[in-house]
Amino acid sequence: MESQEYKGTELPKQEGLLLAQEGSSTAPDGGPEPNETASQTTRGRYHMPEWFDILWSNRKARIGLILLVFFILVAIFAAQLAPYNPSDISFGPSELPSSQHWLGTTQAGQDVFSQLVYGTRTSLLVGALGGGLSTLIALVIGMVAGYMGGIVDEILSFFINLGLVVPVLPLMVMLAAYSPVKGPGVIILVIGLTSWAWGARFKRSQVLTLRVRDYITSAQFAGDSTIRIIFREIMPNMLSLVVLSYINAAMGAIGAEAGLEFLGVGDPSTISWGMMLYWADNGGALVTGQWAWLVAPGLALAAITSCLMLINFGVDALSNPQLREE
Repeated sequence: MESQEYKGTELPKQEGLLLAQEGSSTAPDGGPEPNETASQTTRGRYHMPEWFDILWSNRKARIGLILLVFFILVAIFAAQLAPYNPSDISFGPSELPSSQHWLGTTQAGQDVFSQLVYGTRTSLLVGALGGGLSTLIALVIGMVAGYMGGIVDEILSFFINLGLVVPVLPLMVMLAAYSPVKGPGVIILVIGLTSWAWGARFKRSQVLTLRVRDYITSAQFAGDSTIRIIFREIMPNMLSLVVLSYINAAMGAIGAEAGLEFLGVGDPSTISWGMMLYWADNGGALVTGQWAWLVAPGLALAAITSCLMLINFGVDALSNPQLREE
């Protein structure tokens, strides 16, 4: 009897506690719990990184990202998108655009549209690797020169100034023309070794302003090594500028590759937009009325460089909040 009375008196208390807890988790107007709403909002906010949200909120950068993804997909699925092998010469020479050959054929009988699709791979590869090599050299030389100062800065600044005054285009043409090996790899190496000076000078000037900050002084007193201070303390604070420099270098690499191959210093067997322009010029595309053979690769080059330039507007917004669009 005592146990039954104990249970009978305790049960209402437990129910009362449960009701009190339920009442405390409900808003006065019957809505959801404020903490639950905040957690749902937080989960919704962090579905994408902040840097991507900033890029995507910029209309120009959004268009550039969409175009860049389009070119990347074309390069990946070139074998599925191209109707023919770009090196197949079994078709009629110098054919005008038709339902079988959307952009016509070359003077050797190759399908122009298939070459245009496969040429996307070469341009993206040269832009990514050539721009990356140029940015890497500029980053190391510029940051070391700006942070070290003294005799190291004087020596590295001498080479930077030398790279600025030497005519880049004739140097690239000479190196590519006299190279015993032809192909995109040589062009990537030539572009990377001749296009780093402007980026190095820009990064050096930026490091000169950062090395006197308090957190750098604290790292020096803490005994951090020079390499760690440069690449762990300074570089993260200028990451948006590094990305901006890389995009500019990639644009320059794509244009330089097309220019070198148009001048005839590339591998004639390479399928690229620059080599398409070279063969279209040699084959007299305008004289024979094959305007698509000459115009299509030129428009493709303009489109891919434009999309990278549009992405630059979003990258600028990462480092300058005043440029961000609401």
